Amino acid sequence: RNVTGVVRDFPDVAAKCLQLLKEAVPSLSGIGVLWDPTTGSLQLAAVQAAARGMGIDIRVFEARRAADIADAFHSLDLAHIQGVLVLSSPLFGGNPQLVAGIAVRKKVPTISLLPDIAREGGLLAYGPDIQGVYRQAGGMVRKVLQGTNPAELPAERPSRFELIANLKTAKALGLEIPPSILARADEVIE
Repeated sequence: RNVTGVVRDFPDVAAKCLQLLKEAVPSLSGIGVLWDPTTGSLQLAAVQAAARGMGIDIRVFEARRAADIADAFHSLDLAHIQGVLVLSSPLFGGNPQLVAGIAVRKKVPTISLLPDIAREGGLLAYGPDIQGVYRQAGGMVRKVLQGTNPAELPAERPSRFELIANLKTAKALGLEIPPSILARADEVIE
C-alpha cells in the first residue's frame, strides 16, 4: 500500500485539517472539500460530521483524474468557496504541484493531509510523518526478511504527525497564520 493510502485510515486526521484551516482563517464560512471518490468515503464522512459540529458549510468537489482537479477548482470559484481541504488520495499526492499551483492562482487557502502540497504552495498540511511511515515499513520488511510470517505482523499506524505552515503562501493571500498554529508547526516555509 502506498504512503498516501495510509492516510485513508485516518478519518480523524481529515477532520483535524478542517479545524486547523478554520483556526488559520477564522472568517471562512464556506469550505470546499476536494475528494477522490476512488479512495472511499471514510475521510469524507468524518469531515462532514466535523463540519456539522463546527457549524461550517462544506461543499464536496470530486476529482477522479488529474484533469478533474482544475475543473474542481473552477467549480469552487463559481460556488464562492473561501478555503479548500484536499483529502488524501494517490491522485492528489502524485500531483502536488498541480493542486498547489491551482490553489495559489485561485488565491484560495488550502490545507491537505499531504505535506508536499503545502511545500508546493498550499497554506497548511497536517498528516503522518512520511519519513516515519517509511521507517515503519522498513522495519516490517526487515522482520519478514528475518523469517516472520507477514500474516503475523500487526498493522502499524503512524505514531507521529506533522504540521506544515507556508508563510510565503499566507503572505501572498494576505493572511497571517496565527501564532497558535506556528507554535505547533513542525515545519514553517518562509
